[in-house]
Amino acid sequence: MRKTVSLFAMLTALLVLLAACGGNQTGGSAGSSGAAGGGEKKTIKFGATAGPYSDMVTKAIKPLLEKKGYKVELVEFNDYVQPNKALANGSIDANLFQHILYLKQFATDNKLDIQEVISVPTAPMGLYSNKFKTLDSIENGSLLTIANDPSNLARSLLMLQSMGLITVKKDVNAATLSEKDIVDNPKSLQFKPVEAASLPRTLDSTALAVVPGNFALAAGMDLTKALKLEEMAENYRNVIAIKTADKDSQFAKDLKEAVQSDEFEKTIDEQFKGFSKPQWMTGK
Repeated sequence: MRKTVSLFAMLTALLVLLAACGGNQTGGSAGSSGAAGGGEKKTIKFGATAGPYSDMVTKAIKPLLEKKGYKVELVEFNDYVQPNKALANGSIDANLFQHILYLKQFATDNKLDIQEVISVPTAPMGLYSNKFKTLDSIENGSLLTIANDPSNLARSLLMLQSMGLITVKKDVNAATLSEKDIVDNPKSLQFKPVEAASLPRTLDSTALAVVPGNFALAAGMDLTKALKLEEMAENYRNVIAIKTADKDSQFAKDLKEAVQSDEFEKTIDEQFKGFSKPQWMTGK
């Protein structure tokens, strides 16, 4: 009887020990759902388009998240479709490449449950010239290249209007705005729509070009050398997006806190010159 009790006690102790070991094997795996511990994500797969925004992830965001105990993996994309689909299906945890208007429209059109976390400093569109040094020096009849896709075309025309170079119809739908909606063109500028990615190359053969910030940077252009940069509307600033299901997660809170930090803004000031800061940053 004594041996039976002793054997039972040994088995009970062994089971308690195994249970304790098993209880320590929680969380910590890549892709598990924020900061170190508590079943939250320890690894964040961050999608971004190749260029300035993948640089922003690696230089300005990743180091701050690593200080919080995360491992950050960058996944680069070369189009504007796959980053949102990868986010929705869980292949990545966050992305950075698009403004809020595009995000909302894409999510609606494709029935994706994704949303923004916070806006970030964004490369503004600009008017560039190798011929003229100021807006006042632009000659009548000058040829100007402009993006031919609806989104960038409308944005370009509104920017030129804000500079006083043209006037477009009042109450026109921004989604369909084109050079046909110009009602006043005091310098008789000639417009030549081309693919947005090729706009920087046109400066060798045309007097002026309106170039979106990401394409200007990809071509090695200096944003600060533009004749004038756009006064960017908040809804054109790029945002970090996540799955809606993760909106209250610890990693989403830590991500937002990292972007709102003084260290993040310091990196932007030092390495992303010419980027337009969102109102939450300029007003703090």
